[in-house]
Amino acid sequence: MVGFVAQRIVKGIVVLLAIVVLNFFLIRLAPGDPALVMAGEAGAGDEAFIAQLREKFALDQPLPRQLAAYLGSIATLDLGYSVRQQMPVATLIGERLPATLLLTGTAFAVSLSLGVLLGSLAARRAGTLADTAITGLALLFYATPLFWVSLMAIILFSVRLDWLPSFGFETVGAGYTGLARALDIAHHLVLPAMTLGLFFMAVYVRMTRSSMLEVSRLDFVKTARAKGLTEGVIQRRHILRNALLPVVTLAGLQAGTLVGGAVLTETVFAWPGIGRLMYEALLQRDYNLLLGVFVVSSAMVLVFNLVTDVVYRAVDPRIEVA
Repeated sequence: MVGFVAQRIVKGIVVLLAIVVLNFFLIRLAPGDPALVMAGEAGAGDEAFIAQLREKFALDQPLPRQLAAYLGSIATLDLGYSVRQQMPVATLIGERLPATLLLTGTAFAVSLSLGVLLGSLAARRAGTLADTAITGLALLFYATPLFWVSLMAIILFSVRLDWLPSFGFETVGAGYTGLARALDIAHHLVLPAMTLGLFFMAVYVRMTRSSMLEVSRLDFVKTARAKGLTEGVIQRRHILRNALLPVVTLAGLQAGTLVGGAVLTETVFAWPGIGRLMYEALLQRDYNLLLGVFVVSSAMVLVFNLVTDVVYRAVDPRIEVA
């Protein structure tokens, strides 16, 4: 196990290096000049001031030299300096990352638990009205644009019913502490987490249902029924456990992408996470901050993939880590 994990870490570092290089050049190919943006906001547009800004932030250097300097800073775990926020990139991401992990972690737990529960129920009731209703609902949530669901949720639960807050991480100026603050954050978390979770729940419902129906046709399930085991035991211990492997694979892939993929949700609900930070950095042409978010998101995807490989062993002991 230790050798396997060490090997995967080395491969992950190589992949992360390739991602950093690719993102570096892709961002530089995007239209726009951060020096011009900063000069425009400062109210000065003469060439001397723009040239001074480019020299200050090393934007006048050739791309290979900029890349070499950036890779050197990444090797020392220095993500650079945000030219727009006037703060270290690592500090900015560190301030926003907990909010994103809270949102995506809650959405992931909701989507996976509801997806497996409804998917197993649909598989047990295959061909019935319950199966049709569950699969139809899953297809509806999967096909509906995420931003539209978010806006409709705000209109219904916040504007019309006034049950939940429509934006923000917590009530501004309330001064809550301890349990009161935790409950206030949880109150603000419901809408964005449920909106994001329902989209991914639809995928798990379909995957769990199809996988369980496939496993239920195998010989060992027929043997279990011939031995007189109850249907509930067969579903839980024999069918569901063996059907979970593809679900775990998909969940591991999506757990990493959720961290950097909540841009729409965080923007609509004004949630102060790294998804919204990435969107702001893109608009402001803040190269270092944008690259820093990409690096952290990519690293977390690689970590989640490694965790998924290890979880395989717990789900199915027949799989050997090698």
